[in-house]
Amino acid sequence: MTRPSRRLIATCAASLVLLAGTACGPFGDDGDAADGGDPTFTVAAAGDILIHPELTEQARKDGKATGKGEKGIDFGPMMAGIKPVISKADLGICHFEPVVGAPGGPFQGFPDFVVPPQITTAVKAVGYDQCSSVSNHSLDHGPEGVTRTLNALDKAGLRHTGTARTKAEADKPLITEVKGVKVGQIAFALGFNGRQVPKDKPWIANLTDFDRIAAAEKKARAAGAEVVILSLHWGKEHQPNAAAQQIELGRRIAKETGINLVIGHHAHVVQPMEKVDGTWIAYGLGNQIARHDAPSGLTEEGVIGWFEFRKDGDDWDVNAKYAPTFTEIPPEPDEDGAALPKDAVKDHRLLDVATALRDGDKLTTQQRARYRLAFERTQGTLLNRGASKDGLEPLEKLPD
Repeated sequence: MTRPSRRLIATCAASLVLLAGTACGPFGDDGDAADGGDPTFTVAAAGDILIHPELTEQARKDGKATGKGEKGIDFGPMMAGIKPVISKADLGICHFEPVVGAPGGPFQGFPDFVVPPQITTAVKAVGYDQCSSVSNHSLDHGPEGVTRTLNALDKAGLRHTGTARTKAEADKPLITEVKGVKVGQIAFALGFNGRQVPKDKPWIANLTDFDRIAAAEKKARAAGAEVVILSLHWGKEHQPNAAAQQIELGRRIAKETGINLVIGHHAHVVQPMEKVDGTWIAYGLGNQIARHDAPSGLTEEGVIGWFEFRKDGDDWDVNAKYAPTFTEIPPEPDEDGAALPKDAVKDHRLLDVATALRDGDKLTTQQRARYRLAFERTQGTLLNRGASKDGLEPLEKLPD
């Protein structure tokens, strides 16, 4: 099919020309069109939210300190560091990977996750509006797990797509009005850890297939969507380079559908971004928050994709930016029982790296060096398929 051309408005300075009088900071313009101007809105999207047992224990510890959280489990302090970024966007999109249980547990980690539903309220509190809910773990606990998870997202006020409790729910596209623009989101996963979609419930979880993706976009358009965003759970875990299959599928989507943005996750490490025929593809946004049994250094790093949409005739220009994130993980005691340094990290905390460095008067030399490494490595990975030529840049530059 022939796609309309897409013009990139690459810099904040260009936005100022179009939007006289608006301020230009880390977040670019405020998203409001000038009188008679074209519609605009911003989207923030991030990678895997996967709650390992160590994070649940941290939430219990924080619950004791704050006195908040159902059953004494409070994920708020852990997630708070990204709120200034996510809450600024007109639309915040998360990827919710695990299955939730009852508020009081029991909980379990890999390979068949059951996590506290309290995490959903923290996700909402930092500014997320909706989530892709389909992942390789979606069927860990069958249809009952899908229902519990979607019920928890509903209770927290988070809309969702990718899994469904009923055929009617699956057949209804997720469309959100964002500053007067109807934005559709569709979501698919490459597989379910060997589990098969129940034959009597083929609609329960969306399995990746180009024809299904193209059909879902058309259904969203027919329901009124002016913009369609695709969330894809794909790729090879712990591989910073996008797999050949990802690149092939991503480019086919960009060239043969009208999907406006592709946001990927599953690898648990940051992967590149590239622009193909006017469509940005974020192959992998890394972990939003997780705590793997053997943290690799890369699994603590993630990125928030920041996308500025502007109407251009019958099409949309998308300007892409990024905000590197980092999850602090307390060190484990040495086997010989030696005491940890007094300045050792005490708590799991998710940070916006640029903000942590800019406002980090109390950072240790080790922390400052680690955060800079996270920023620079994330930047290098994102740009290694040539995205800088298409204007990809940090939401906030690396502080001195």
